[in-house]
Amino acid sequence: MNPYILATLLFGMGLGTTITFASSHWLLAWMGLEMNTLAIIPLMAQHHHPRAVEATTKYFLTQATAAATLLFASVTNAWLTGQWEIQQITHPLPSTMITLALALKIGLAPLHAWLPEVLQGLDLTTGLILSTWQKLAPFALILQLQPSTSTLLIILGLTSTLIGGWGGLNQTQLRKILAYSSIAHLGWMILVLQFSPSITLLTLLTYFIMTFSTFLAFKLNDSTNINTLATSWAKAPALTALMPLILLSLGGLPPLTGFMPKWLILQELTKQGLAPTATLAALSALLSLYFYLRLSYAMTLTISPNNLTGSTPWRLPSTQLTYPLATSTAMTICLLPLTPAISALLTS
Repeated sequence: MNPYILATLLFGMGLGTTITFASSHWLLAWMGLEMNTLAIIPLMAQHHHPRAVEATTKYFLTQATAAATLLFASVTNAWLTGQWEIQQITHPLPSTMITLALALKIGLAPLHAWLPEVLQGLDLTTGLILSTWQKLAPFALILQLQPSTSTLLIILGLTSTLIGGWGGLNQTQLRKILAYSSIAHLGWMILVLQFSPSITLLTLLTYFIMTFSTFLAFKLNDSTNINTLATSWAKAPALTALMPLILLSLGGLPPLTGFMPKWLILQELTKQGLAPTATLAALSALLSLYFYLRLSYAMTLTISPNNLTGSTPWRLPSTQLTYPLATSTAMTICLLPLTPAISALLTS
């Protein structure tokens, strides 16, 4: 892609998110979300592959549906209450509609069906943008809405953690596994949103760091399914040794960074008297952990080429920058000891 066009599209995405962040009026927030969607579409379709075009079409249709629902709900709110302010959603009807529209935008279950299909059709770089940056603007709006839709948020959160765990069990495609991982992580964030928005933001940040590491590692190995992952030791032995730690951090296993948000969320839910919800969420984390363990096993505990009919790939020098991957991997593995400092900052 032409670098000027790429710069324009990335600037458009950044501007769309910033407009949504800065807006207090529903029309401006909607405009920011639309700019975000329209800026990423050329990036998704840039390879002119039928699978990429199909993914782009699916993405456009779901995002357009969510944006139309959001606009309809905000107009309904203005009609019922005379208010266009984001903070002034008092009526339960527009409040529920907006929450569901934003859930569709970020891919929360049961409105998640588009996310694995879309992510599967994209290359890993665009997939990374879709899994991280594109979640920011809708999340900012959900954060401002949260007091008025408490039961709905808990239902969406629990459904997402369970479906995110179950959906990834039978997958062999890495991008679909990462899509279900994204659904499960978003479920955890939504569960604790109304009780502690600061823990939600911390979870979002750690999810971004861990997903960044995973996508970059897969990109360096040029892996899109479990079979290609099994021969990655021939390309990057050091990264293959670290990769299980990144994956287990995504699964939330101590003593890795990914355990921190889950620990704080379970603690907060128990404090709020929601022990059954916390138990269900913790059990659903075991489902996710299983498919991360499966990937780790495929990478490091199978001796290639005995497990595959294919030949071992050439070990060619990579053109990808390794500094971002090195930094995010260190953060993905080592940040758990900072939990006391972080929780002190959250409560202050």
